[in-house]
Amino acid sequence: MTALPAFDTHDVLNQPPALEDFNLFTTDRALVDAVAAMGAATATDRLGAYGARLGRAETIEAGRLAHRYPPELKTFDRFGHRVDQVEFHPAWHQIMDLIVGEGLHSAPWFEPGPGAHTVRAAAYIMHAQVEPGSQCPTTMTYGSVPALRGQGGLAEAVLAKVGTRSYDPRDIPVADKAGALVGMGMTEKQGGSDVRSNTTVAVPVAGAGTGAEYLLTGHKWFFSCPQIDAHLVLAQAPGGLSCFLVPRWLPDRTRNRVRIQRLKNKVGNRSNASSEVEFQNAHGWLLGEEGRGIPTILEMGTFTRLDCALGSAGLLRGAVAQALHHAGHRRAFQRHLIDQPLMTNVVADLAIESEAASLLALRLARAFDERAAGSAEAGAFVRLCTPAVKYWVCKRAPAGVVEAMEVLGGNGYVDEGPLGLLYKEIPLNSIWEGSGNVMCLDVLRALQKAPDSLDVYLYEIADARGADRRLDAALRSLEAALARKQDMEHGARRLVEHMMLVLQGALLVRHAPAAVADAFCASRLGGDWGHALGTLPSGVDARAIAERARPS
Repeated sequence: MTALPAFDTHDVLNQPPALEDFNLFTTDRALVDAVAAMGAATATDRLGAYGARLGRAETIEAGRLAHRYPPELKTFDRFGHRVDQVEFHPAWHQIMDLIVGEGLHSAPWFEPGPGAHTVRAAAYIMHAQVEPGSQCPTTMTYGSVPALRGQGGLAEAVLAKVGTRSYDPRDIPVADKAGALVGMGMTEKQGGSDVRSNTTVAVPVAGAGTGAEYLLTGHKWFFSCPQIDAHLVLAQAPGGLSCFLVPRWLPDRTRNRVRIQRLKNKVGNRSNASSEVEFQNAHGWLLGEEGRGIPTILEMGTFTRLDCALGSAGLLRGAVAQALHHAGHRRAFQRHLIDQPLMTNVVADLAIESEAASLLALRLARAFDERAAGSAEAGAFVRLCTPAVKYWVCKRAPAGVVEAMEVLGGNGYVDEGPLGLLYKEIPLNSIWEGSGNVMCLDVLRALQKAPDSLDVYLYEIADARGADRRLDAALRSLEAALARKQDMEHGARRLVEHMMLVLQGALLVRHAPAAVADAFCASRLGGDWGHALGTLPSGVDARAIAERARPS
């Protein structure tokens, strides 16, 4: 048989190499500087080691596979027994072993120390760039610890396993596991963010009160990670809406009566299992007091909102890194893209947006450290700025990811590349843990109910007064807006945007290179900016900003 001629029509030229086998920490100078500015420079070696592991080709490939092959629900076994199990691609377990092994699910609680939350935050920003779906069970576990501590009984048994760095995916009673993860279930079909309208009911088994056992009947419309070991669930007890610890397995080693109806077919976040469930006399143990379910679970929500901001900052950084990597290698019209003045403007603007987001999110994380150390001022800052930072970073990041995708052109829109995962993931953090309107209304409530939080916010800005005339003018305008009390709810988004831009400007003036701070203040605060990214004014050092952000 005559061999067919080779079917080679061309050589593949002018394509950048894959961005892999690099260190996500040491090549992100903005993150390195932000970690130092927030007082966590002693963790540089640890963060560098994690950044190197995340940047390995095999880790990036595991993230791709986990996203490409989403979990599947196995309702029954082959004999007809109800099992309600979720099956994952092995890559999911590989990534979960990595993130739990780094302690991102619980280390600040069980290995406390100066900067514990800040160091975790920096690692979280990096992890989001590789496989963000695994951050859902990690975040919920991280946020659950304050709600579980001091509750005794089953809660303490679960906490003991949460405190390890062992990822144990086996579907067995928690007492037999090397490690445990915790989720939450709040929203129902009729309510969404209005959890007070929940209809799931909880009836005491033998006496009510903290730590008592109840039977829950009802449903949850969004119940993330149904495969993990326990969930914090809101239900209507005789004394009002209450919070319960609902384990997957009961102390008598039988399955709890939590039935998985289906897995959500989400736009993104494909690697992570989100479900709809029904409770059929499911057993739950009361956390706190009856009628105090919202305050109990809101503390968990405070930490998960922090992670939404961190995750969005990480997704944005991942997209910007890909855009800069591409622009630095791809040639058009006899020059590299990054050398084309208009493209330099675009990638520099993206770099500014990313650095401002990461620095703002890390400043919030530092406030969690300061609050843990007993600072009342930090507590006020957390109360006001957690919803504000979550709103702003999660709102701004999608535009940046889309612009970064455009830098890659058609290659960016092909789903086998890294931008597809980031693009489909990026809207999520703005929706989960309270949408934009909920966040802005929470900011207004903080201003009204805790006026000292505004004093703490303004004190944070004070050190930057006089450093940039545009920042000073924006602050004066903000103070005037805060003094106007009428119609605040109608303008809540505009007010929160103003607050966050001023705070970002102040942080950059104090902690970022002059070129970055000047460009931010000229564009975001001085008004010399268009309505799209890539419209920085003339006179800014766009090339220096772009080079600072290149992952090389």
